[in-house]
Amino acid sequence: MMKPFLCFSLVWIFFSCFPNATHAQTKKPNIVIIYVDDLGYGDLGVTGAKGVKTPNLDKMASKGLLFTDAHCPASTCTPSRFSLLTGNYAFRNNASILPGDAPALITPKIPTVANMLKRAGYQTGVIGKWHLGLGNGNIDWNGYINMGPKEIGFDYSFLIPATGDRVPTVYTENQRVVNLNPNDPIKVSYQSKVGNRPTGTENPELLKMKADLQHSNTIVNGVSRIGFMSGGETALWKDEDFPFVLTKKAKNYMIANKENPFFLYFAFQDIHVPRVPNPMFEGKSSMGPRGDAIAQMDWCTGELMKTLDSLGIAENTLIIFSSDNGPVLDDGYADKSVEMLGDHKPAGPFKGGKYSAFEGGTRVPTITYWPSKIKPGVSNALFSQVDLFHSLSELVGVKLNDNEAKDSFNALPVLLGERKKGGRKVMLEEAFTLALRSGDWKYIHPVSMATPTWLNDKKVESGLSKNVQLFNLKNDVEEKNNIAAQYPKKVKKMQALLENIKNKGTRIN
Repeated sequence: MMKPFLCFSLVWIFFSCFPNATHAQTKKPNIVIIYVDDLGYGDLGVTGAKGVKTPNLDKMASKGLLFTDAHCPASTCTPSRFSLLTGNYAFRNNASILPGDAPALITPKIPTVANMLKRAGYQTGVIGKWHLGLGNGNIDWNGYINMGPKEIGFDYSFLIPATGDRVPTVYTENQRVVNLNPNDPIKVSYQSKVGNRPTGTENPELLKMKADLQHSNTIVNGVSRIGFMSGGETALWKDEDFPFVLTKKAKNYMIANKENPFFLYFAFQDIHVPRVPNPMFEGKSSMGPRGDAIAQMDWCTGELMKTLDSLGIAENTLIIFSSDNGPVLDDGYADKSVEMLGDHKPAGPFKGGKYSAFEGGTRVPTITYWPSKIKPGVSNALFSQVDLFHSLSELVGVKLNDNEAKDSFNALPVLLGERKKGGRKVMLEEAFTLALRSGDWKYIHPVSMATPTWLNDKKVESGLSKNVQLFNLKNDVEEKNNIAAQYPKKVKKMQALLENIKNKGTRIN
């Protein structure tokens, strides 16, 4: 039998050599959500991309968990971001694509995943594209913006306020415009021209690429945008700098918080329009700016992973990589995305894309990566980003209040690869109509309205129809054959499920 003194001595030696052993075993994991914009299921090498290479994400997938049936909550940007951060379906808050000067969509009355993680002792930060509104209406871009990430749980923010194709074309850091000269105040209007900056309609000769009428207002950095802006000359961004500016901010955030559990929501501008990749990435693909922007996004992701490794915290960091909606090619700018597509299939084998109720609208590339916890593999489980809120609360041991994440379920075993089949039994998909998945069955609710002209111009199969649509994805992954007439009982059942979720607020998993 080991003598007590010898036992005590061995314990003392162990903790002398490894003073952080207990701390390392009990410390809550860092959480990083990497959220790409308009990235389709087939846009990564590991999911079949042609014409562009994504070595960093392919590596992440090979060492992590690659999902084949994971979904963003909606086929457009703002609704998906709302659902991811709140755990609620976007239609419950009438969330839709916002103009650049829209008031904050998420207010302190709506709990967020950042609020929840702060209760668990996390530092919380958001870097990148926001597009969830700021202020209370009538934003003063020349002072503190009094309603934004800080008021809904984020300790730090560095934002593209709306999108790259909307004014104001400036960064905000902790809700103040970066590098603003107070003698050159910013004014923004989405109704009529302000100031004397040239516009795309008046001065097309100044453009790097032509744009449609919607994107032909104020020109900044050779690109015409949605909306009008004057002032703020010293604060204007340069699109080509996005990968370095945003990635550096993310690196600095991780470095500053390496000793604390942190949550970082890193939201790319790529590969949303305007696609203006840095010269470092020009020609990295055979698909022009869209493909080059994918390569740029992959490089940025690799830089974040390298930083986690260099800080020695990669083993204790959960990375969730995904996209806010499916792909779109022609989305307002003549960047040759259609002409140079080649054999590449942005949505993979799926029909539709951004704006669409078909699978290509919400089935997006998704990877979870946590070297010390997640075993490499592929998951076929049905998963929705709306479940991230509840899942992360389970991970960090926070009990949710009754008013939190009302549409979110605990999918932590799915995210960690402990359950690679099954997942959600019923999943809502939002587009310009509502759709429902139940196993391999896909139901798309009929609408009376005709497809809007602007949506037809995108050349995306919208899924909008006056007729009920039902598909069995096991036999028809491309959603070619509407079998609603053959399965009236299944249609009736799925209609009832949808109505329960929509009208009664029924929580159905």
